[in-house]
Amino acid sequence: MTDAKPQKYTAPALEKGLDILELLSSTDTGLSLSEIARVLGRSVSEIFRMLVVLQQRGYIAQNHGSDRYVLTTLLFEVAHRTPLIHRLTTAAGPLMRDLAHQTNQSVHLAVISDDAVLIIGQVDPPARHVMSVRLGTRVDMWRASSGRVMMAYQSEEELADMLRRAPLPDGVDVARLRAELIDIRKRGHEVVDSFVIKGVVNISVPIIDHTGHAVAALTMPHIERFGDTVSLADCCIQAIDIAGKLTRSLGGGVAGRG
Repeated sequence: MTDAKPQKYTAPALEKGLDILELLSSTDTGLSLSEIARVLGRSVSEIFRMLVVLQQRGYIAQNHGSDRYVLTTLLFEVAHRTPLIHRLTTAAGPLMRDLAHQTNQSVHLAVISDDAVLIIGQVDPPARHVMSVRLGTRVDMWRASSGRVMMAYQSEEELADMLRRAPLPDGVDVARLRAELIDIRKRGHEVVDSFVIKGVVNISVPIIDHTGHAVAALTMPHIERFGDTVSLADCCIQAIDIAGKLTRSLGGGVAGRG
């Protein structure tokens, strides 16, 4: 679970605790003490001590009626104490719910985290069939509309640093990507076929802070159903309006004019 690159400083106990949390985050049903020890290549006794502390601090719990450990919601709550994320999700929640119900489409909120797109908010519509993105999902910047619209509102230096830290895969042309980002900034949003799921059209709009940078993106993965009464064009208009309200709540200007 730890990075393979050389480390200048180490904190073995902390690393073991983080390894356990990261491992448990990858399973829906939890893991037993022996399973955790085996996967991490540690002894049962040292893992047991870490589990006791993590359980006492409220980060993990044991499922009732089993010996399997699972994550609690505490990590989620801690993450949402981050001022920007807390402010965004607080302001965006009611607006996203209204948008999802008015358009009958799912909508999610994303930020940049460690050169990847991180989903921090997700709302589903009342429809039976929805296109959702799991809360906490991380996606490569270039493979997500959210990432592209946020990249379009970074400075040249910041964009160059992003591309240096997270190079594009083979077959993805940097010059073409840069040209597309310029077009996105001119329009102030992006409407494009999903990069990962056929038949889905992503409507993505940046949320701009007072510096003119995109700190988040509001995205609607639009799916077409028989009987839908709100068109793709109308969904786009409404998504842009909601993102604009969030931008103004952060003291930002109008997307596409910064």
